[in-house]
Amino acid sequence: MSIIGSRPLVDNTFSPYPEHVKAVIYNVKPGLTGIGSIVFRDEEELLTRTTMPLEEYYRVHISPYKGELEHWYQKKLSFTTDFLLILLTAWTIISPQSDLVYSVFKDLPKRPGELR
Repeated sequence: MSIIGSRPLVDNTFSPYPEHVKAVIYNVKPGLTGIGSIVFRDEEELLTRTTMPLEEYYRVHISPYKGELEHWYQKKLSFTTDFLLILLTAWTIISPQSDLVYSVFKDLPKRPGELR
């Protein structure tokens, strides 16, 4: 395990990922924090607001976007990216409603409307 990387996944959260993400997700070690942890810090809140069954909402809305974020991270893998993610993790703890991550990483995949 490393400091930065995707969170370790269990089968029910791994299986809904798109195939192109499944093929590469473990090219980097799982981490304590990462782009998915920062962007989806409000995942529990998203799940409480949906009227869909939770597994379906996760499969249809959360998993594809989270997978794209992890795919983005692997393309941007560098010391600078990891350092910025550590700073953004600390910032997110202090200011959980902040969208600073989208200002720092302007090329992140756009967050779908269903996840706002």
